[in-house]
Amino acid sequence: MQDEKKFRLFDAVLMSVVVVLVVESVAPAAAIGPSQFFWWALLLIFFFLPYGLISAELGTTYDGDGGIYDWVRKAFGRRWGGRAAWLYWINFPIWMASLAVLFTGVIGQVFPTHFGTWTNVLIQLIFIGIVTLISSFPVADSKWILNLAAIAKVIIMVSLGALGIYVAMTKGVASNFTVKTMLPQMNVKSLGYISVILFNFLGFEVVTSMASEMPNPKKQIPQAIIWGGILIAIFYVFAAFGMGVAIPSSELSTSSGLMESILLLIGGNNWFVILIALLFMYTLAANLISWSAGVNYVASYAAKNHDLPKVFGIESKKTGLPTGANLLNGGIAAVLVVISPLIPNQNIFWAFFSLNVVALLGSYLLMFPSFWKLRKSDPKTERPFKVPGNKLMINLMTWIPVALLAITTILSAFPLNGSAEELNTKIPILVGTIITVLLGELCIRAAEKNYPLKKKQKASSHHTAEALSKN
Repeated sequence: MQDEKKFRLFDAVLMSVVVVLVVESVAPAAAIGPSQFFWWALLLIFFFLPYGLISAELGTTYDGDGGIYDWVRKAFGRRWGGRAAWLYWINFPIWMASLAVLFTGVIGQVFPTHFGTWTNVLIQLIFIGIVTLISSFPVADSKWILNLAAIAKVIIMVSLGALGIYVAMTKGVASNFTVKTMLPQMNVKSLGYISVILFNFLGFEVVTSMASEMPNPKKQIPQAIIWGGILIAIFYVFAAFGMGVAIPSSELSTSSGLMESILLLIGGNNWFVILIALLFMYTLAANLISWSAGVNYVASYAAKNHDLPKVFGIESKKTGLPTGANLLNGGIAAVLVVISPLIPNQNIFWAFFSLNVVALLGSYLLMFPSFWKLRKSDPKTERPFKVPGNKLMINLMTWIPVALLAITTILSAFPLNGSAEELNTKIPILVGTIITVLLGELCIRAAEKNYPLKKKQKASSHHTAEALSKN
């Protein structure tokens, strides 16, 4: 019977849009202003295309459960693999905390009930508890969660853009869309949000994992990357245009900007605004649930290889899911929302979300050099999909994205102009980044302590077996 591979180009493009599109990051990207259109085009070419091609080669060549951890470990050793796994995992509980804060923010914007600080914290803890509970069961892998979220995302994005066009034609726009304003604005505030565009492109390696189901992956993967990237950029830019019509970018809040834009474009609160709010709130939970297994499996895999503490490797006997990493997700996110009222940054969502972005970008900062190194150190391994190009092209596709990741990470976390506003915004992010990296180093060193002993024991057993066999 002929094996039919049914994962077509259309399926790959649709999956890339479903997985990569994240509604809550529209407002931070729109805060760049009209020049975001330039950055979207530039980063689509110089970051997303090489990132998609490189993740496709790595994902189809080294297709173990460890993902990015495996790639970095094979290239640079156990300790760097542990760092990649830690950064890839730790971004998730920080992201969960940011979305819990955003969840209560949406409630406060749309519904008449206004809660106090600690009531909001309680609701955020319930949100975290529900996401953590659902993520501990196989239902978290159900396609209907992702499919409903995809429909909700498209409705929100299209609504923002369509309302923006209508209001622009009938009432005018709040932002100044000209050729001059669409060119790069070299100010620290807008440049600090460019990392969000990079974040908005990440996740495409999930699509490349389906290469074995494609009839012609060498042709379909590049096509899926190009068309998927273009569609993703169009959705984000279309929604961001609607925000720009409603609110000047200088006044746009990274946390409340989306719902505030809808309210202004509609002209008040009504059933449609409430519908958008409910869909938005659902996507916040669905994004986390659908991504939980991926990050938890990477952490669990690293723990089984003694590169993260063994608590990450604890699995459910019934489901086989990594419950240790999942419970740590909920615990860290809960601690973050409890201490959030003490953080000086008034925009708590952005404080957590930008820290999550920095951590995730850090793991991908290790991925590109791993690709470059493995091309040199492991040339004989068969590559079902191989990034095309000569030596110069491979170097450019590796190091330009690395430079972009490094620069945008610095712009997101380090105060550069010394203003009071920038210090209040970035100091918590910088301190959080330092704490995150130090905690990762402690976890990696703790995991290493048992590794040499076990390795020696295995070596001793091996030598004993050899001696017995000779006798």
